[in-house]
Amino acid sequence: MKILIVEDEPKTGDYLRQGLREAGFVVELATDGIDGLHHALEGDHDLVILDVMLPGMDGWQVLKSLRERGREVPVLFLTARDQVDDRVRGLELGADDYLVKPFSFSELLARVRTILRRGRTGIEVTTLKVADLELDLLRRRVTRAGRRIDLTAKEFGLLELLMRRQGEVLPRSLIASQVWDMNFDSDTNVIEVAIRRLRAKMDEGFESRLLQTVRGMGYVLELPESR
Repeated sequence: MKILIVEDEPKTGDYLRQGLREAGFVVELATDGIDGLHHALEGDHDLVILDVMLPGMDGWQVLKSLRERGREVPVLFLTARDQVDDRVRGLELGADDYLVKPFSFSELLARVRTILRRGRTGIEVTTLKVADLELDLLRRRVTRAGRRIDLTAKEFGLLELLMRRQGEVLPRSLIASQVWDMNFDSDTNVIEVAIRRLRAKMDEGFESRLLQTVRGMGYVLELPESR
């Protein structure tokens, strides 16, 4: 799942980004309100973690603009403003939750997962399925035909991206930015290695190979006969 953090304090932003990545999420970071609003409008995020006191445009304005433009992406306010009036204002503007700094990362992670369970429409979305391959977002568990597949955090994030965009050929540049948060470097084989390891774990021993390489273009997750 993909999370956008809008936070202007560098240490807090880096701390959140690292922690959420280690928890298996794809994370983007914006450092001011204007940039944050742009990313939230243009991107396909499952959650926005939003500070209130931001340069350029404050968190209240960012959230108001999102809702006025019909964007219903869940928003978690994370801010030092701890007055009851501030919390009420945030919730009335359409925030899904409000957490005050300083905070425990374990509590933040629990709140993030609670919001994501509800999904964008209020319906609990906890699993992704492609054929007999199933990914459990809450328990961080992958099975195929009932057989448990153990993945690293990066492999899990890579598989989640591929499953969410089933049938779409994903170029290496997109995978690099979404899973590794880096610009694609043609001299590195980190993506090829990760794909090879993921394919060995999820496809070997099964009649149908789900993870396909499209030469010169990228990778796609789908049943072979569907192309």
